[in-house]
Order: sequence, then C-alpha cells, then structure tokens
Amino acid sequence: MAAIRNVETMSATERLDFAEMAKGHLIQPWPVAGEIGAEARGGIIAGDGIYVTDIEGRRLIDGPAGMWCTNVGHGCEPIARTLYEQAMTLSYNSPWYTASEPSVRLSKRLAAHAPGDLDHVFYTTGGSSAVETALRFMQFSNNVFGRPTKKRIVARQGGYHGSTYLSASLNGRPRDHDWMDSAGDLVVKLSCPNPFRRPAGQSVEAFCDMLVEEFSTTIETLGAETIGAFVAEPIMASGGVIVPPPGYLTRMRELCRENDILFIADEVVTAFGRLGNIFASKEVFGIEPDLITFAKGVTSGYFPLGGAMISAALLARLRQSNHADAMFAHGLTYSSHPIGCAVAETNLDLLEGGLLAHARDIAPYFQAQLKTLEDLPLVGEVRGLGLMACVECVADRESNNPLALDLEVGKRIDAHCQQLGLLVRPLIHMCVMSPPLTISRPQIDDLVSILRQGIALTQDELVREGLWKG
Repeated sequence: MAAIRNVETMSATERLDFAEMAKGHLIQPWPVAGEIGAEARGGIIAGDGIYVTDIEGRRLIDGPAGMWCTNVGHGCEPIARTLYEQAMTLSYNSPWYTASEPSVRLSKRLAAHAPGDLDHVFYTTGGSSAVETALRFMQFSNNVFGRPTKKRIVARQGGYHGSTYLSASLNGRPRDHDWMDSAGDLVVKLSCPNPFRRPAGQSVEAFCDMLVEEFSTTIETLGAETIGAFVAEPIMASGGVIVPPPGYLTRMRELCRENDILFIADEVVTAFGRLGNIFASKEVFGIEPDLITFAKGVTSGYFPLGGAMISAALLARLRQSNHADAMFAHGLTYSSHPIGCAVAETNLDLLEGGLLAHARDIAPYFQAQLKTLEDLPLVGEVRGLGLMACVECVADRESNNPLALDLEVGKRIDAHCQQLGLLVRPLIHMCVMSPPLTISRPQIDDLVSILRQGIALTQDELVREGLWKG
C-alpha cells in the first residue's frame, strides 16, 4: 500500500527524489517538446478546505480550485465517506448491460435541476468526453434524420472545449492548434464575444449586434442544412473568463432554433455552483439549450465524472424515426460509474444544503474586492461573474503583438504569489481566480491582498529589468 505523505516529515532528499521521479517517468498535460518527459512541476502534497500544501511546506490558497473543480473544498469528509462506502458496496458495473442505483438516482436529480426538457443524461469521464459525446450525438442524430451533410460545428475564438480529437478541434485559444491536428474541415469559428477587446469606439450593444450578425451571415453563407451545432461556454473559462454582452446568448439561441441547429451549452465550468446554481444556462443567462455538457464541479474533483444532458424532444424524434435499429455506437467503460455517481449525489447534497446560497451571497464581495486591483498600472481589466474571475494584465499596450512581453507576466505573478501563499492559474497574461465555493470574506481579503502584492512585485521587476516603463 502506498504511503500517504506528510510534507512536514519529508526530507530534502525525499523532495529531490520526488522531482527526479517526475522527470524520469511522468508526462503531464500540455508539455512543450523541449521538456516533454523530463520536467518536474510543483508538487502538491495535501489539501484542506480552500488551501493546499506544496512540497516545500507552504500553505497556499487554492485560487483556481484545482481546475475550476474543487467546489466543496479539499478534505470533505462526507464525500470521502461516500467514496469508501460505495466502493465497498459496488465498485463497478458495466453500463453496456446493467445500471447502478447511484446512476439512476443521480440522473433523476440532475433532470430536476436542468432547464426545459433536458431530462436525460449520458455519463462520461470528464469534460472532454462530455463534449465529444454531444458532438457525436449530433452527428448520429442527423444521420438518422437523413441529413448527412448537416455536420458542421460552429464555435468561437477564445473558447475551450477539451482535449479529445473532436472536442479539441473546437478550441479557439492562441496556439492550441499550432502543432496539433484537428477536424478543421468540420469547424467554423466565430469572433470571441469579449467586450474588453471590442473595436475602439464601439458600444457594447453594437458589439453584440455585430456578433449576432456574424452568426446569421455564417448560416446564410454556409447554409443551415450544413450546420449541426453551435457550441458555447456561457462564460469562456480558460479563454480568460469572458462574460458575453447582455442578450448575446439568448439571440444566438434564437438563431439556432430558427435554423434547426442544436445549441450545446458547455457548462463544464459554470455548472454546480460556480455561478450560484446547479446549471447556469437558464437561471443566469435565460437560455434553454438542446444539450448541456458538464463535469468538474459535479463531483468537486473527487472522482472523474462528466455528462451530457439531452433534450427529451430530440430523443423522441429519434424514437419516432424510420431507423429504429440505428445504433448510437458510443460509450465508455466508466460511463455511469457507481462511485462517481454516488460522490456526485453527496456533492449535490452539500450544494443544495447551503453551499449554493453561500456562493450567491459571497460572489458580489468576491467580484468587488478583485475589482479594486484595477488601480494597478499593470492591470487592464478585472472581469467575472459568480465565483470565477480574471485579472487581465496588459504590459505591452503599444505593441502589435502584445504576447511579446505579456507572455511571461502571468508566470511571474504566479511565482511571486506562491511565495506569498496563493496558487494562481496563469493564462499567459491573465490570472484566473475560481476558489472553492466555501471561501469566506476574510479569505477573499487574503486572496486579493496576496494577488495585489504579486502583481506589484511583478511591476517592479519589469521596470527594474527595463522591460516596462510602468
């Protein structure tokens, strides 16, 4: 049995061994070719509430909640008990020919929270496989309906939807596709709905009109008969917490409805309390999608689980088609995993039992305190909603290629903040904050104070090195 390490008892030699083992055997996500299979990222040894402890023994506020996912915090005993008890009751069953009690119960509970008629769920192992499932379901449906050309997928620049082949093809962030193949012939990218980067002199309302018109023109140009789905994060998470202009999503939803295009809301990040609700599509943005993809917060990161909520009307159309024997030949060994579904139920108990209300109550304070950072010269904008926010730092304001200097800004801020007690998720020149929903007002004050110090130290560093005038 592997030992559970206590960082306080780790010697310098053991810490060195940790790094050497990582370099010798571990490949982590998104490596660069020059370091692949030979890098050691910062070790995290323990977690408690909103905090994690790194291999050096520093206690850090978990600013990004892992990867937007540790919503109930670290070391949650009810979830830990559920993991053990369900494993001892039923550790696994094949979803090909059996169903577990936790998966059936969870499905009913999720259907009660989902908007409109999204009352069925197909479970996956995470966000990438959830989006992949939704896209393959669109393709399958159009094949059954006798529309083999209605397969194009419309996404947006700046979006992120996963790392499987088809889901990754939708990604619209800088450099995502520089060295990776994709199904580019199937995907059409619309402009990023980022009000901060709208054309100079244009109002937010005019910017929204432009975005909607762009989609309308795209449909007219390509033909609605060739477009199967529009996929959108209600808030672009990894793209920099991009909150779209008011009315944007409802107008895009209407265009989809008018042209028989499936609207897929990618709620992998925004669901399960991040915006104060189980699902944010209807409650926050006023839309009823045809499908909702989810993952991350559904188990607060304690077990890999995701899924796609699917419209009952769409399923009814399939059942009434002339191809009753057409098979949706898609599945995963760990679909509907009984442990994952049981953990999700306990997670829902905690959210429904007061954590959602707490998140809604504390979110305005979180946003307001982070907004105070805009008085720092390096900060271009602080934006967000609920308990997700982005501090966008703009060092190279005059260059045609802002990444030339901005590229290292996030990493520098992160390094300073870790020394001070805060784990930041640096996205090039942006600092993303999405802490566990359990965070308190004093803890928010600590987070903002450390982030302010980290940015100020970075400003001083850039000036001292002659890279920035300030």
